Amino acid sequence: MSSKSLSPVSALVSVTVIGHNSTSVMENLHNTTAATPKAGGVHHSYHHHGLVRKIIKIATVCVAVTLVSFLFYICVFPGGGSYYDPLFSAKSQDSLDAVLRNASMKNKTIIVTTLNDAWAEPNSIFDLFLESFRIGNNTKRLLKHLVVICLDQKAYARCVALHPHCYQLYTEGANFTSEAAFMSSDYLHMMWRRIQFLTFILEKGYSFVFTDTDIMWLRDPFPKFFPDADFQIACDYFQGDSYDVNNLPNGGFTYVISNKRTTKFYNFWYFSRQAYPNNHDQGVLNKIKSDPFITTIGLKMRFLDTKYFGGFCQPSKDLNLVCTMHANCCVGLDNKVNDLKILLQDWRNYMALRPSSSSSSSLSSSSPSSNSTTTPTTMPSWTVPQNCSTSFQRQRSGRHLLFLFLEVKRQNDCEVQQ
Repeated sequence: MSSKSLSPVSALVSVTVIGHNSTSVMENLHNTTAATPKAGGVHHSYHHHGLVRKIIKIATVCVAVTLVSFLFYICVFPGGGSYYDPLFSAKSQDSLDAVLRNASMKNKTIIVTTLNDAWAEPNSIFDLFLESFRIGNNTKRLLKHLVVICLDQKAYARCVALHPHCYQLYTEGANFTSEAAFMSSDYLHMMWRRIQFLTFILEKGYSFVFTDTDIMWLRDPFPKFFPDADFQIACDYFQGDSYDVNNLPNGGFTYVISNKRTTKFYNFWYFSRQAYPNNHDQGVLNKIKSDPFITTIGLKMRFLDTKYFGGFCQPSKDLNLVCTMHANCCVGLDNKVNDLKILLQDWRNYMALRPSSSSSSSLSSSSPSSNSTTTPTTMPSWTVPQNCSTSFQRQRSGRHLLFLFLEVKRQNDCEVQQ
């Protein structure tokens, strides 16, 4: 067996093929036996017993190989190759179907985000997210297609007070109410629950733009999407070629067309978490984005240019072109809120000074592969990131100080006991 991890589909196919071959072998041997002329005496008995031993030996080997493949499949990809979640009762599915149907565009496309209580608090991320749609260029109309998947009851209550298309997703044994620290167990659970749910959306026949709630929508992104791609994803760092798998993708913004290829891919992505434990969805995607399985299923993957889909990792430099801006490369809710407020003010300043809405609209409708550039202007530029630019360093420093404090406390406690 190859040391390379099998995809769930590959493992399942191997089991099916082995089982099929075993049946064929048995049938061929049976036909051979039937075609053998009957002979009397010892020779016939010896031939018969030798044939039986061959059948038993071949059948045993086939069953053993099949069992090993099946056990490997279960161990690496528990849960099978298709989406199943006992929490999706008929009643909850009816509720979800109604939300999706009411928010859907004519071509069964929706915009999806997820929300927990920490990000739903007043004057926090969710408020800024909705505000970006309202002040963006030709984005307010897209709000009617936005579905908010709420991960707890408090987030759901806040959502329904502000937005018409909200759905509460129950997750047994999980508490997503508070802010989940980056790469903590709650964070990982939340990220993989998201991929699992998006797989379910695809299987229902809905295409979607998934967006993190800390992404500000400043222009309609649809004209910038590639028309021939199945799966398109934004990048933390874009290398200049939309086909290059060496781009560093960010799972916080994707445009996915519902079809058999994307459904297989999302199942593959979700179950691959078992092959790469303690990784979040983005980390696993970086592991599998060049996997031969993707070529096998014919998935057309493209990476989106940060010129249009920027973030704090690699900001969009031209405000005449930017569609979205993501508070990536940033940890800490307060840091994100602070810098996103500044970002929206930068955008307001730009909108107040831009020459005309018609020129901006024409720019936003150009094809994603267009090489056209705009004439440099004196328009405002981004003044972010600010707090976010040092958030990782400050987090590490804070953890270091906490460790020192706990160590000093431990030593003092030991001295007192002595």
